[in-house]
Amino acid sequence: MAEHLASIFGTEKDRVNCPFYFKIGACRHGDRCSRLHNRPTISPTLLLSNMYQRPDMITPGVDAQGQPIDPQKIQEHFEDFYEDIFEELSKFGEIESLNVCDNLADHMIGNVYVQYREEDHAAAAMRALQGRFYSGRPIIVDFSPVTDFREATCRQFEENSCNRGGYCNFMHVKQIGRELRRKLFGRSRRSSSRRSRSRSHSPSPYYRRGSRDRDHGDYRDRGDYRDSGRRSSDRHGSYERDGGRRRHGSPRRTKSPVREGSEERRARIEQWNREREKHG
Repeated sequence: MAEHLASIFGTEKDRVNCPFYFKIGACRHGDRCSRLHNRPTISPTLLLSNMYQRPDMITPGVDAQGQPIDPQKIQEHFEDFYEDIFEELSKFGEIESLNVCDNLADHMIGNVYVQYREEDHAAAAMRALQGRFYSGRPIIVDFSPVTDFREATCRQFEENSCNRGGYCNFMHVKQIGRELRRKLFGRSRRSSSRRSRSRSHSPSPYYRRGSRDRDHGDYRDRGDYRDSGRRSSDRHGSYERDGGRRRHGSPRRTKSPVREGSEERRARIEQWNREREKHG
């Protein structure tokens, strides 16, 4: 019995737990749903409900005054928002993925899902975002059960064949340009790589004591973590400001192994061929 319940958990056959909330972290019935919404107490994924306010929210492609909007302007508006929240959310840890819903249903419109590499990073972001505002609106943030977005996204939408449009119950993820994705996630990966190298190649306690008050490129306590204000000079590239290599106290790298010469490689290959013919 227990194995059967475990096998159907979060599926349509499960009459106790809501499959849509389990897969997508949102349900059109909300608190009135007849099935349980098991809200996680910790998760690497956060849901920021209805955060993105698209310029054509009332009618797609048309502004509030009834005038048509250039699709390029809509995309620029979205990418400005995406870059803005990415830089803010990345202060708390490395971001694995950042997805914004392009759905139109009330329970999904403008939903932002941010998945961190570590649960502790998501918890830190959760604490920092509570009680804050964005564009004059309060930020509604919760832990989300979604950890695999392949199950949450609409495959038909990715193939441009979803016949439900914006009111589909699966995620229609709004895409950003390739250049912006490379810029944001490439910078995040480089920052994470530098942090891991700094931890794995930390200097000896002797050098740490001697260089504690000097800046040799090691990371500080990130004052931006507590500072909700934003300076124009810190808008871009602020996460790479202290990312230089250590000049003092860093351990020496081990030398690479010496490569064999051409004659040695040919002799080794001939030996392998003779052994193969012998055993063949």
